[in-house]
Amino acid sequence: MRKSASLYSYRLVIPALVMYGLVFIYPTITGFYYSFTDWSPINGILKFSGLDNFKYIFNNDALLLAIRNTIVYAAICIVLKNVFGLLLAVALNTAIRSRNWLRAVFFAPSIVSSIVIGLVFIPILQPEGLLNEFASFIGLGALRQYWLSDTSIVIFTIAAVSIWQWTGYHMAIYLAGLQSISNDFYEASTIDGANAWQRFRFMTIPLLSASININVMLSLVGGLRVFGEVYSLTNGGPGNASQVLSTSVFVLFGEGRWGLGTALNTLLFLIVSVAAIPLLRKMRKQEVEA
Repeated sequence: MRKSASLYSYRLVIPALVMYGLVFIYPTITGFYYSFTDWSPINGILKFSGLDNFKYIFNNDALLLAIRNTIVYAAICIVLKNVFGLLLAVALNTAIRSRNWLRAVFFAPSIVSSIVIGLVFIPILQPEGLLNEFASFIGLGALRQYWLSDTSIVIFTIAAVSIWQWTGYHMAIYLAGLQSISNDFYEASTIDGANAWQRFRFMTIPLLSASININVMLSLVGGLRVFGEVYSLTNGGPGNASQVLSTSVFVLFGEGRWGLGTALNTLLFLIVSVAAIPLLRKMRKQEVEA
């Protein structure tokens, strides 16, 4: 009877494992192999090229800029999405009449495609767009910028759009964490004389460790794998000023440089793994301690 039950369990798991292997494990392994080749539809011959693709990446200014932009974009998004998301969650966890409506308003952009969000923001961020015109209207004309064509600020503009879109999503996760904290803790700390900042610093933050871990990991992986926002707002321009790793892979595959594109995608996979795995272990340890 026990053997039959065990076999039944395996029958349920095996189809999922087979599907996972076909759509993830096999492509990942073959991707690693193709990243060391000159794979291209042009020459029609697949040759092993060793580390040539990776040497090219680290000696190409445009691709190095894409790596830098990806890291800068991810760092900005990790910090600001979580800071703003937590502040919104704390504010909307209070007993205000319109809190349910406000929660829906802030969460709504996260259910819209990043491509659509980008198309909506293009006319807003144009030199004569709504943002610059509004700045002039309120007497802050000195703040007018070429938001999508100034090479020094374009990646920050894209990050700001992403933060606007996804802050409500992170807010929802923090709200779930806040609502799982018993009011008894706050009542006891108030009796002990703790002020609002002390309750937030020494109670709310530690008890939200699970929510913080989830949000940091989501914003980290999402930031490093960004594509839709860049593609819809600037398509990597002006020039290569806003290219990131995912858009560079897209361009290389479009040019038929499949081996190089796969190598760059492998590099992206390694960057995500190197950044995410140690951070996840550290945060899990802190969560247990909290």
